[in-house]
Amino acid sequence: MLIVETHEARPWPDALDWEARGGEAAKAALALTPYAALADAAPMVEIAIRLTDDAEVQALNRDFRGKDRPTNVLSFPQVQADLLETLANSDDGEILLGDIVLARETCAREAAEKGIALADHATHLIVHGTLHLVGYDHMDAAAAAAMEALEVKALASLGIANPYADQD
Repeated sequence: MLIVETHEARPWPDALDWEARGGEAAKAALALTPYAALADAAPMVEIAIRLTDDAEVQALNRDFRGKDRPTNVLSFPQVQADLLETLANSDDGEILLGDIVLARETCAREAAEKGIALADHATHLIVHGTLHLVGYDHMDAAAAAAMEALEVKALASLGIANPYADQD
């Protein structure tokens, strides 16, 4: 069973059930990966999502990535990539897959620039972050294209338009 917990450092705009939205986004992302079974695994698989501000994300980005600037989303996997396949068969009671942290001001600015709702942009970033938690990255063109294709499919399953459509 997949559990998504959200923690808001400061209230985010939009009266939205972020835990439900985060759960839908994480499940949609996992469903397209070899780790789809984690959503219904016997041990509870948890993803923690922190909705915070640029200042906190900048500090995390500086401390953990050496980049002293805010970014839209950070992912902190808690399970080694080579152990992901064994999680669905684990007898542990609960497994923290990882943490996803979103920066309110950066997300809001990006959503406004794209002319989309903040909730849709944040959902995209949660999908993106979830894929990072299970080992996907965008370090080269091929990996980026593969990850973007999964994001587009996951978002389509949630009724959200392709965020990369205008970048072609």
